[in-house]
Amino acid sequence: MPRLSELQESFRIAVDSLRVNLLRSILTTAGIVVGVVLVVLMGWTIGGLNAVWEQTISIIGKDMLYMDKWDWAGGGNWRELEARKDITLNQAEMLKLRMESAQFVIPMARKWGGSVVKGNTSLSCSITGTTSDYGFTSAAATLDGRFFTTTEEHSAERVVVIGHGVYTSLWPDGNAVDAILKINRVPFRVIGVLQKQGFLFMDFIDNQVFIPLKAFRAAHGFYDRSFDVALKCGSEAMLDVVRTEAIGHMRAIRNVAPDAPNDFSINETKAFDEQTKNIRLGIWVVGIGLTLLAFVVGSIGIMNIMYVSVTERTKEIGIRKAIGARRSSILAQFLIESALLCAAGALIAFPIAQAIVAGARFTAVDVLEQDWARVISPFIPLDLLVIAVTVSVIVGLLAGFMPALRASRLDPVDALRYEQ
Repeated sequence: MPRLSELQESFRIAVDSLRVNLLRSILTTAGIVVGVVLVVLMGWTIGGLNAVWEQTISIIGKDMLYMDKWDWAGGGNWRELEARKDITLNQAEMLKLRMESAQFVIPMARKWGGSVVKGNTSLSCSITGTTSDYGFTSAAATLDGRFFTTTEEHSAERVVVIGHGVYTSLWPDGNAVDAILKINRVPFRVIGVLQKQGFLFMDFIDNQVFIPLKAFRAAHGFYDRSFDVALKCGSEAMLDVVRTEAIGHMRAIRNVAPDAPNDFSINETKAFDEQTKNIRLGIWVVGIGLTLLAFVVGSIGIMNIMYVSVTERTKEIGIRKAIGARRSSILAQFLIESALLCAAGALIAFPIAQAIVAGARFTAVDVLEQDWARVISPFIPLDLLVIAVTVSVIVGLLAGFMPALRASRLDPVDALRYEQ
């Protein structure tokens, strides 16, 4: 192994060599620059996706369970799910009376593919009838106005709370509260606007409106309709307790045989985790593929240029060996030079990647006006820089090993006789 003083001398020689051939060194690192930019952008994209997903889940509510006829994750045979008996309002109310561990048990009726009308403008959205208890969930947090009260619920008041997507589509200039919105040709007064909830592939969450359950019955009826039951658990720690109790009560209410499977589903936001995993996997596959290609091209370029460097400095290597330089010192010198080339490529790549990231976020937020992009950081995390430099140095060491080995094995007599 070379001594510390030899390593310092090798480092100084490597830096001098790169400085003398500055343009060639910069051009040689092009492949590494591309690879590092791709690595950093891939990491930033996945981090942004995680931030967006966490934002969505935190708004919807991590402590929420939803009992439904259907499985949100698409599990099971579709025909078998369709054949399940509907969950009726009476069953939902019986469950509400029996549940002890949940904070709130909230029956919900939905009209999928419904529409609302403001003036002469019609908008397709989901119409949900529910109770005032839904106003105590995080999903009912309002941007403007309020959720409907127990009195308005029991008296079937024609009031409506609209999702953020409906609000921005029909009231782009604001001032939706106290406006009139027609649902199934019946006028409803807007009393609240929900906060933005859905991001990216879950934007459909914002395209719905909420009205009192009795008002929903007057507008759309309960016949041939399956209810959802939202269960607010109070905390993530209570999810398993509430889930177990709800399953037991609903099996009894629906007279499910002890050896028969559930004829209903318990859904939660984790049902969408598979979608995010697939998106992450797609980003990783594409990103890693392109990154490996860039690093392979870059390492080939560095290997070639290191061979050229060894050839150009054959006489120098002979002189160093003649005055006592060991093979390990020569090997270290060229490995350090190769690693520095790649590290320099990483340092060049980082500001390029930062500019791309900042530009992408600015475009998404200020030009395209995408609210989901606001939760993504406009800065690249420092740990990605550390990872990029580390990977680059490793690639440099691998790419420079064969040229460095060749240089260390040169015979000093033959090297001194070499003429370019």
